[in-house]
Amino acid sequence: MELRHLRYFVAVAEELHFRRAAERVHIAQPAISEQIRNLERELGTQLLERTPRSVSLTPPGAVLLDEARRMLRLADDAQRLTRQAHTRQFSRLRIARPADVLPAAVPRALRRFAETNPDVDVSVEQLDPRAAIEDMRADLLDVVLVCLPAPLAGLNVTPIGEEQAVIALADTHPGVRQDAFPIEQLDGAAPILLPRQSNPPFYDGIISAAHAAGVTITPTHTAAPTVEQALVAISAGRSVALLPSSVTARHALPGLRFIPLAEPAPRCAVALATSGSVELLHASRFVRLVVALSRAQNSSPRPVLGRAAA
Repeated sequence: MELRHLRYFVAVAEELHFRRAAERVHIAQPAISEQIRNLERELGTQLLERTPRSVSLTPPGAVLLDEARRMLRLADDAQRLTRQAHTRQFSRLRIARPADVLPAAVPRALRRFAETNPDVDVSVEQLDPRAAIEDMRADLLDVVLVCLPAPLAGLNVTPIGEEQAVIALADTHPGVRQDAFPIEQLDGAAPILLPRQSNPPFYDGIISAAHAAGVTITPTHTAAPTVEQALVAISAGRSVALLPSSVTARHALPGLRFIPLAEPAPRCAVALATSGSVELLHASRFVRLVVALSRAQNSSPRPVLGRAAA
């Protein structure tokens, strides 16, 4: 028994007229008559009484009519809910970013995207890059912000800029009056770095720069692997922190300064990764918006890298 058989039967049972029922379901009258006969043979019972002048339901036909209506309603509800789920799926934008990197163009793009796409549900979560990339491959994310290199084979990668290294330190630190902080001054120190899994390219760049300068550093971590925790620890007089430069636009605490790491300073390229699916229109629009804002920002005069406000 197929749903179309039930639809044909309900049409005849409600119209009590084969021609009108055939017109209602858009098939020929002989075809609907044959389908009803096939349904009766399948069920082993007569559903309709037919005379040259009238059509009426038999008792089994009356029972089937109630059940057929219920089954068709369920089928229609299933289609409707599935379409709604499909619409919701493509009316969302799921973004992941690492703990330490957030170029200014990204939050600006988020604001503009929300203004022009008010019906799209936008979510941004903080994830380690490898976990975020795995979630994207599992269709749990639409856009991932990463530093390069990263395991992005098979994904679309759109570079949007680069991050240089800055050192965050208390305004009482002896090195606070410098325009750039030589990494050699960290020899034997234990600067705060976010764990490597938070941003492998940045972490590895710092370690490589220290080795190239003949400097020995012993990275330390805060209890929670966040920029906020690192800066609170510095404000409290603990050590210094090495962080990507985009933190300077988002974080300012009393008594805290940011100074660029002196050249040759490590840098890492920043990119947006997407799955490349042609259906992910919101992801594509968001990436284009970030690129446009990044270009506009890069073409404008840049302020001196902040010694953040006290």
